Amino acid sequence: HVQESGGGSVQDGGSLRLSCKPSGIAARPDLCMAWFRQPPGKGLEGVASFGRDIATYSDSVKDRFTTSKDEDIGTLYLYMNNLRPEDTAMYYCAVAANAGHLPCSFGPSDYLYWGPGTQVTVSS
Repeated sequence: HVQESGGGSVQDGGSLRLSCKPSGIAARPDLCMAWFRQPPGKGLEGVASFGRDIATYSDSVKDRFTTSKDEDIGTLYLYMNNLRPEDTAMYYCAVAANAGHLPCSFGPSDYLYWGPGTQVTVSS
């Protein structure tokens, strides 16, 4: 079970923090976790991944978004700064089933456990 939280509506240039808390899944440091998003009418896009303290970002969010994990409580965060209207999407957290190659991928098929998503809306 994976649960995201922290979505909402902000103005262009605003910030949000998303949280992802898996439950019933061993939150091992070597398991990849990732953030994906799906804008209205578009496909799924990987934006950030994290595993063994290595974070990777898509070009569309690099230098604006930061992901980190609190290993003590097994929670993954996505700090989103300088948000733009094109960042409007449903954001999903995903967790891999097994330790994989690093850096963690943006391939949806590499992730077994998915949350229901949290909506982020950025208005101009």
